[in-house]
Amino acid sequence: MSGMYEGAIQDLIDALGRLPGIGPKSAQRIAFHILQSDADVASALVDAIRIVKERVKFCVTCGNVSEEAECRICRDPRRDGTQICVVEESKDVIAIERTREFRGKYHVLGGAISPIDGIGPEQLRIRELMVRLADSTVTEVIIATDPNLEGEATATYLARALKPLGLRISRLASGLPVGGDLEYADEVTLGRAFEGRRSLEG
Repeated sequence: MSGMYEGAIQDLIDALGRLPGIGPKSAQRIAFHILQSDADVASALVDAIRIVKERVKFCVTCGNVSEEAECRICRDPRRDGTQICVVEESKDVIAIERTREFRGKYHVLGGAISPIDGIGPEQLRIRELMVRLADSTVTEVIIATDPNLEGEATATYLARALKPLGLRISRLASGLPVGGDLEYADEVTLGRAFEGRRSLEG
């Protein structure tokens, strides 16, 4: 699809096509939508991108996105400082916050171990996590990396690295989707559902 149009419109299509999750067709559709929109719609988009780059940083403590030096969760004195939930990305913080199940703090790694993409432990915020755990306030680390190969590799690496610290280390149980059929679940998911089982009272 590259090079179908000339000049500025093709440059825009190419730029949009470099964004994650946007294929050539979507990039073309968005580019033409922008072209046909009112000038103020395009300006609003440009402003939103510029402002987010100027204002939004990463929390110095946990690595979550934040407009302040420290994010809202790290600044909240009501959060339980004895628990840290380790996630790959900021979007995972939002997903867990939505459940209202967790009242501790977070640590955002900024990705997962993926040798294929050249991402090893040193590219992630693991050193910063170790520094946070050094003062013995934290007693439990919940590893909530994605239930895929990279997430599993990261969880295994973290569990080994944290073991000498004598903390309680748990892995988020990721089991069967609600409304799913047992027969369609793969072995890893079914195995995880067994590992994460809890007793039923009554």
